[in-house]
Amino acid sequence: MNQQVNMKNLLLLLLLIPTIGFAQEQSPFAKSLKKTFKFATFYGAVNGGNSISDVDVFSITNGLETEVIETPFDYSITFGVRKIARLGYENREKVFYDGTENSYADAATIGKVKGFEFLFEGDYTRQQGTNFLNQHHFLRYVADDWIAKVEYLQDGFADIEYFESSQRYRYNVGKKLSLNVGTVQRLSEPYGYDPLEDWLLSNGNLHYTDLALQQGYTIDFDGIGGETYYDPSGNLVAENTQIWEGVVIPDVLSDYTEQERNRLANNLQHSLVVGFDYYHYTKTFWLHSWGNLMPYHIQGNSEFNYHKFNGGQWTDISGGLIFGYKFDKHLGVFAEGKYNKYWNRTWHDFSIGVNYVIF
Repeated sequence: MNQQVNMKNLLLLLLLIPTIGFAQEQSPFAKSLKKTFKFATFYGAVNGGNSISDVDVFSITNGLETEVIETPFDYSITFGVRKIARLGYENREKVFYDGTENSYADAATIGKVKGFEFLFEGDYTRQQGTNFLNQHHFLRYVADDWIAKVEYLQDGFADIEYFESSQRYRYNVGKKLSLNVGTVQRLSEPYGYDPLEDWLLSNGNLHYTDLALQQGYTIDFDGIGGETYYDPSGNLVAENTQIWEGVVIPDVLSDYTEQERNRLANNLQHSLVVGFDYYHYTKTFWLHSWGNLMPYHIQGNSEFNYHKFNGGQWTDISGGLIFGYKFDKHLGVFAEGKYNKYWNRTWHDFSIGVNYVIF
C-alpha cells in the first residue's frame, strides 16, 4: 500500500472540506457533506523533543579513536479529523487536539451514540532516529440491531498494516451490555510468509553468502587469505569476515525480506467474528470493556494464505478495558489499555495509575 499516496489524500481531504462552509450557494451534495461533518474536529500539529543522548564509541585499532554517534531529535507531524462522541469518563481538559492524545475507546466496536461516526488520522513520526508512519481511519455506523464498520490501520512501530470491514448483528442485553456476531473481511500482506526459508540448509543454517551474491554483492580474494566485500554499487563494505557477517549480512537479510514481501499481492481473509461491548458510568465508578474473537477463517486458494503457514485454523482476538474508581474526593485509581493479536502478531498498550488530590 502506497504510504505517500495515503498521506497525500488525507491532507487533501483536510484542506478541502472546511472550504464547504464558506460557499454562498451550496449544492445538495455540499449541504449533505456539511451535515456529515457537523461537530467534527479537524486538527493538525507538530510535536518534538530531544531523543536519546549521544553515544561515545571508542576504538584502539589505529591508536585511541573516539566516534560520537548522534541521534536526531524526535518529532511527529499529525493531521486528522474526528467525529466521535466523548464517553462520560473522557475528560476533555485540553483546549486543542495536538495529535498526542491516546483514546483507547476509539478501538471499541460501538461508541456512546448510535449513528455515523468516523476518524481519519495520519501521523509521521521520528523516534530514536527511525521514521514511522502511523495511520488509523475508520467509518462506523451503529444501529439498534446491527453494526457496520470499515477500518484501515497502519502501525509502523508494531509493523502491522491491514484494511478491515465488518458487518454484525447486534443484540442488546439491558442498557449496558451489547453482544454481536457477524463476518469480517481483512486485506493485508501475506503475514506468516518467510522469504528466508528457501535459503535454509539441511542443518538449519542459512546460506547467506549465496543470497548476498544473488543480490549483487561481490567478494574479492587476495590469494593470501584476505577478502574484501563490495555492495551492488561497487562500494567497499567490509575488509574481513567478521564485519561481513556481523554488520553487512544482517542488512542484506533485512533488505531481501522486505523486497520479497513487497513483491507479493495482498491477501484477502474472510472470518467469523463474535464480540461484546460493556459500558457503565457514574461519576465515581466506570467500566468500559469490549472484545472480539475470530475463531474461524475461510481458507482461500491463495498460495500465501495464512492457513498454510499456521498449519490450519487459528484464533485472532482484540479487546480493551477502561476502568476508574474514586474512593473519595481525594483518592482514585484507574487502569486502561487494549490488546490485539492478528495472525499471531501482537501489539498492545496500557496505562495504570493512582491519583490523590490534596485540598
